[in-house]
This record gives sequence, structure tokens and C-alpha cells, in this order.
Amino acid sequence: MELAHGIAATLVSASWVIGAFGCLIVAVWLQRRRQSFGPAHGAVIAAAALTGLWAGTGVLSGIGSAATALAESARNLGWLLALYRLFAIDGRHASMRPVQPMVIALAFVELLQAAIWIWLIVRGQASHLQPVLFKTVTMFHLMTAIGALVLLHNLYGGASSLARRTLLWPCTAMALIWTVDLNLYAIGYLAGTTPMVLAAVRGMLGLPTAALLLLSGLGQGSNQRFRPSRTVTFQSASLLMIGGYLVALVAVSQWLALSGSDYAAWLQLAFVTAAAIATMIVLPSRRLRGWLRVTFAKHLFQHRYDYRSEWLRFTRTIAENSGDRASLEERVIRAVADITDSPAGLLLTPSEAGPFELATSWQWPMVQVPGEALEPDSIRAIETSAYVADLDEVRAGRSDPVTQPPLPDWLLAEPRAWALVPLLHFERLVGAVVLARPAHARPLDWEDFDLLRVAGQQLASYLAEHAGQAALAEAARFDDFHRRIAFVMHDIKNLASQMGLLARNAEQHAENPAFRADMLVTLRNSADKLNALLARLSRYGAPAISTLAPVRADDVAQGVVEQLRPRHTITLVERDPVEVSAERGSLEQVLLHLVQNAIDASQPGAPVFVRVASEPLHGVIEVTDSGTGMSPEFVRSRLFKPFDSTKQGGFGIGAYEARELVRAMQGRLDVESREGLGTRFTVRLPRADAAQMFKNLAADAGYEKRVA
Repeated sequence: MELAHGIAATLVSASWVIGAFGCLIVAVWLQRRRQSFGPAHGAVIAAAALTGLWAGTGVLSGIGSAATALAESARNLGWLLALYRLFAIDGRHASMRPVQPMVIALAFVELLQAAIWIWLIVRGQASHLQPVLFKTVTMFHLMTAIGALVLLHNLYGGASSLARRTLLWPCTAMALIWTVDLNLYAIGYLAGTTPMVLAAVRGMLGLPTAALLLLSGLGQGSNQRFRPSRTVTFQSASLLMIGGYLVALVAVSQWLALSGSDYAAWLQLAFVTAAAIATMIVLPSRRLRGWLRVTFAKHLFQHRYDYRSEWLRFTRTIAENSGDRASLEERVIRAVADITDSPAGLLLTPSEAGPFELATSWQWPMVQVPGEALEPDSIRAIETSAYVADLDEVRAGRSDPVTQPPLPDWLLAEPRAWALVPLLHFERLVGAVVLARPAHARPLDWEDFDLLRVAGQQLASYLAEHAGQAALAEAARFDDFHRRIAFVMHDIKNLASQMGLLARNAEQHAENPAFRADMLVTLRNSADKLNALLARLSRYGAPAISTLAPVRADDVAQGVVEQLRPRHTITLVERDPVEVSAERGSLEQVLLHLVQNAIDASQPGAPVFVRVASEPLHGVIEVTDSGTGMSPEFVRSRLFKPFDSTKQGGFGIGAYEARELVRAMQGRLDVESREGLGTRFTVRLPRADAAQMFKNLAADAGYEKRVA
């Protein structure tokens, strides 16, 4: 008998030693395979090393020693950290909030156990406290095992099919450790003493743990993405399953203990081993888990998405009021991107000229979008089919060629572009959202298409309403403009009446010297009033240009600089003699507006620079300041929009009128601006000789056409 016990003890010690070395060797080996577990790589290595140290401590100090108990607490803390890091691997902190408090609570329970053992080491073993301490520590062990298994179930159950390939082996290792602990401490709590046979066998866990981690490291690492449970249902199901398992375990263990057989302990060990093996086989079963998930979805949920939560989040995003930092266009992109966890997006909307262009981007600064982002054929096809494009499927040639509209080349060539969501309002395309590829891209299914299509229709109504409100606001500005013009017309009418009365009186009193003196005063006052009125109206006049003629751009610029120099420091840094095809008064009006705007945007001591240069086909006039500058969003959507002014009481048509005047003179007005650095306006007008050459060529072409 003693020989048999000696052989069993030797085998147990050997298994503990092998498990310890196996875990330590695997921990060192995993250092070179950092892609195996992603962000959880370091935590898994630490947990494997602590498992090896625990097994080694059990060999050196004994299974029931305080040092082994402290090493076990360190091992459990390591695996809890690894479990937490596996939850955090997708980087979505919002989904981590329900997990973090439970992990902290389990870690606190383990620290309490360690504190109790340290207290026992310092104060000595108190015999009258041993039963109470044993029950307390055993209960703490049960709490840790049950809580860890619940978290483990949600970790694996909420993972995507691709992520489960990587999670299978580390989850199996953790499930093996905590399932054996659950059995050990459940039996110990019921019996009032630790079952030494099961405790001795527990040290062998190091070897299968090392083997499972080795299998995981040999597999290909992949980026993980999780879909945590959207309700407490799956957690409750986990607790019910674990509770049922405990009830069955206690009932069978008690029955075996009451049987009175000499082999009761071995029967308990055999039952626990069989239960653990059955759990390890059944728990990772895809068929079982698939059946459970389908059953829950069938009887508890109607859809894979939690549409209530999606709708609440969608509404909060659209209604969010964050000032000018988050415009409606950016919120539209975010509302769609949140559905698919996309990190960035683009919004394409129709321009004033008709073609679709880039309206705004969200967290996608380096994208290159051409001026015509969507071609008319694509727009008509999307309006007809309401097509949501999975761009990866289109690139791979797996999309339906019948329903797929023609997509622009720049969109398919952009590597980050993942999906195109149309925004349809009454079967008219008012915009399109391009979503960037999420961290873990997946093919879109029918439910994704339906949800994105409905969200796009809702967002299209928001954009249409916003455009309608903008049109109403513009109409209100026109009404205000008309009211102001009414006052101007009233003044003109008064002046006209005054002139008419003066002319009628002059017929009778023209020979009276006193009347002539009064008439001159009246005429001078009326002329001054008319000139002042014309000066005010000149800023808001329509860009009517009758004829174009050669004009010295440098002389016009010099005149504007001399006229405004008394108000501010203005420097003509370069003055090339260049003759452009323009209308002198209109060109002077444009430069007066641009220089005055530069003065308004600059500090009192900051100079404004004017430059006149000659190019082969154009004359160039630049007005540069170092003032407050403008954002790209402001330049794109507000700078040249009439009746949108940042000045108190301004009409907001100065920049619009300047651009239209330059266009009427066959030129182009460009603007470059950076917030906090300044702005540069560039006027390009055709040189007079080049304009005449093009005119002669056009005339010759017309003559040849008539002759032919």
C-alpha cells in the first residue's frame, strides 16, 4: 500500500513539474509570435507564466501550502487580465463598460484571498478560526470560478465566426482551469475539507494549458472583432446553465458520498473528470452554440440588430448640437458609420452646377475626390434601384451585374472605401455616404442593406429639410434686401420730386438772383445725396459688363492701393506691367472689395500685400493678408454664397459679386486660406493680346465653317 502511495505521489509530482515547465516554455515561445492574440498577447503570456509558477510552487512548497495559495491567486489574476484584454481587443470602449466592473470585482475577491493567506502567514495558524476561514476562502474561490466562466461564455458567445478561430484555444484553456476549480471548491465547500485527490490531479492542468496555448500560437493570428450581447439574456442563460451544472454536481457527489463505498472518493474523482471532459466537449460545440443562438433569436428576438438601440443612437447623433464643430453633414456621416462601426466617411451631394461633389468628410483627411464625384449614369441607376454597394464585392466581381449601377473609378481605386449608401428623398438622390472599411471588415448581408437603406432615406429627409430651411432663410434675406431697396427708392423719389419742383420754379423765377443762389445750394445738396446713395449701391450692384477692353491691371491695382492706403498699411510688393481684357470700373470694384476684406480681417498693424504679375496667357492680381483666415468648410459652403455674411448688418454679396464680375470678364477668382495664418485671393484675367488672339481664332473658325 505504501509503495502504491509512493508511486502515485511521484506521478503527481512529475505531472506538476511537467505542467510547470510546459507553461513556462510556452510563455517564452509566445514572445516571438505577437500576432497570435493581438492586444491581449502580453496578458496571455503573463497568465501562462504565472500558471507555470503556480505549478512549480505546488511542487516545491506543497499543494496545500500558503505559498501555493498565493501563487494560485496570482495565476487567477493573470487569467482575469487576459480575459479582460480579449474583451478589449476590438478597441470599442463602450462595449467594455458592462465587463470592466465584473472583472474588477473578481480581481478584488482574489486580492481578499491573498490578504487572508498573508494574514495567516504573519499571525500564525489559528485553529479555532480554521473552519470559518476555510469556508470563506472556498466561497471566494467559487465566486471567482463562476464569475470567470460567465465572462468567458460572453467572450466566446459574442465573438464573430472569424474571431472564434483564434479564441477557441485560449478560451478552452481558461474554461478547463476554472471548471476544475469549480468542481474542486464546490465539493470542498460541501464536504468541509479539500478533496486531496482532486487537488493533486489539478496540478496536471499546466500540461493541457500549455498544449492549448501552443495550438493557438501555431494558428494564424487575425484581427478580432466582437459583437457583445445586446441584452442580459445570454448572461442570464449562462448563469442558469452554470447553476444547473452545480446542482447536478452537488446531487451526484452527495449521493456518491452517502453510498458508503470504499471507492467513494475515486468515484467522485471519476465523476468530476467525466463532467469536466463532457463540458470541454460540449461547450465549444458550434452546433450546440448555434442551436442556442438560433433558439434565443427565434423566441426572444426578431432581428439580429437591436433596432430600438440603433434608432435611439441614430436620433441622438442627428440631434446632437456641438456648435460649428459638428455640422449636419458630418452628423449624417457619423449616423451611418456607427451602424457598421466604420471609422471614417465621405458625404457626396449635388453642387450648384448639378454634378455630385464632396460636401464634407469625417475623419478622412487624405482622400482624393474629383470634382465630379458621381457621373449622371450612376446617379440615375442608384435612384432607380436604391442600390447599397458593397465595394469589396464589386471589386471582386461577385456583385449582381444586373442591379449594380456603374460606379466611378476613383471610388473603386480608393482602398479604404468599403460601402456606398444612397440618400434618397422621394426617389431623388440628394446625397451619398461613402463608408471607410472598419477594423474588421465583413460582407454585408440583407439585414445590413435594409437598415442602411432605411437610414439613408431618413437622412435624406433631414438634408432636404435643411436645404429647404436654407432656401427659406435666403428668401428672407431677399425680402430684407427688397425692404432696404424700398427705402433707397423712397430717397430717390424724394430727390426726384425735389428736382422736379426746382425745375418748375425755375421757369418762373430763373431771373431772380436769390432764387438762383438757393437753386445752386439745392442742386449741390441733391448731387451729394445722389453720389452718397450711388456709393452705397455700388457694392450691391449686379455684375453687368457691356464691353471688354484692354486695361492696365497694374495701374488699376496702384490706384486701389493709393485710395485705401490712408486707412491701413497696404504694400504693392510686385507690379509687372500687364494689360488684361477687362472692364476698368468692374475690375476696380473687385479689387476694392478684396482689399477692403483683407483690411477687415487683419489686425491694425498687420500689412496687406498686393501683387500684380504676368503669365503667358493671364494677368494675375493677388491680395494677401495675415489675418484670421477661413476654414475649408467656410470657403467651400459659405464664402461665395449670397446673403450669408459674417459682418453685422452686411448683405453678404460682396464676395459673390466679385466672383461674378471676374467670371463676366472671362476670368477666375481663386482663394487659399488657413485659419490663424491668413488668406490669399487670386484674380486671373486673360491678357489682352491672348484674348484678341483667341477672338481672331474663333472668328476664323466661324468663317471657315460658313464657307464649308
